[in-house]
Amino acid sequence: MTKKRQSKRQEKETSHLKLKDGLNNDILQKLQEKQRELQENEEQEKVAVKKQLAEERKQREKNKSFEELLNETSLNWKDYK
Repeated sequence: MTKKRQSKRQEKETSHLKLKDGLNNDILQKLQEKQRELQENEEQEKVAVKKQLAEERKQREKNKSFEELLNETSLNWKDYK
């Protein structure tokens, strides 16, 4: 009976082990560093895309004709005649 209990206990202990427990510290640190680098790159890409979209929006606004600007206003010009 004690052998059965011991084997069950060993199975429970081994089932709680995670991948990081089996890896060396060097490999784990390298993987974590790579993850941080990828996250930083992703954030930089997001910032670059936002900046590009803002620049494009400025260029479109700059190149609008008077008619387009007049149509976009919410003022009712008839009230000021």
